[in-house]
Amino acid sequence: MKTFKILCLVLVVSLTQSIQSQEAFQVEVSGTGQPVLLFPGFTSTGEVFNNISETLAKNHEVHTFTFAGFGGVAAIEKPWFPKIKKAVETYISENDLKNPIVIGHSMGGTLGLWLAADHPKLFSKLIIIDALPAMGALMIPNYNSDNMVYDNPYNQQMLEMNDEGFEKMATQMATSMSNNKEKHQQLKDWIIETDRKTYVYGYTDLLKLDLREDLSKIETPVVLLGATYPYGKEVAEKNYKDQYENLKNYSLRFAEGSGHFIMYDAPIWFAEQIKSELDL
Repeated sequence: MKTFKILCLVLVVSLTQSIQSQEAFQVEVSGTGQPVLLFPGFTSTGEVFNNISETLAKNHEVHTFTFAGFGGVAAIEKPWFPKIKKAVETYISENDLKNPIVIGHSMGGTLGLWLAADHPKLFSKLIIIDALPAMGALMIPNYNSDNMVYDNPYNQQMLEMNDEGFEKMATQMATSMSNNKEKHQQLKDWIIETDRKTYVYGYTDLLKLDLREDLSKIETPVVLLGATYPYGKEVAEKNYKDQYENLKNYSLRFAEGSGHFIMYDAPIWFAEQIKSELDL
């Protein structure tokens, strides 16, 4: 009887973890071969990787993620980012993914770093696209992660902002993150479609995360693909080298003149970098 109760408990825990994984994101799987995990950035969907996913699927098993609260995927309760990380860990384990490669843009790149810091031998390679281990430290003077709390005036203002004001903000953000005017509407739509609480509290999670010290734990080779617009290569290079000071094994390359969405601003260069790293 005792053994039966233990088995039931294990089953309940396993099912709960599986359900949480399903709630935290949606995944599209294509191709066969070594697994590649595609992590989009904040508010983006897996569609952001459309220009490389089909090519990757010719030789790899491609897992394209869209996270909760984005692109019509149902929202989850906070703490959003820690739950995303936990669910991805469960997904990798349940699907027995061996030596996966992570390609992560922006927040998706930060997620890859976080996972690799906690599981130094889990991945065979990380390709990080314009992402930092401590975004808040770059944006906030006298940064202290302990000061990043959900209940603050800015978050309250964002939650109460009317649709017109939010759309105006989304338009400004979209135009600032890419030099490809044809993609501005898509970027704007993704922001507007994002669940508002996910946008507010999930962004707080991201600002709070500081992985700079934990980078020393990462044993996986890391490729950093950075953008130079709008501040120029010199400033971008300094920011990267300062933030990645504790990372042992990485290479750093820049898409000259590209904004944050390198896959849109420098699509040929971007595809060549990915193909080169995966021997395609």
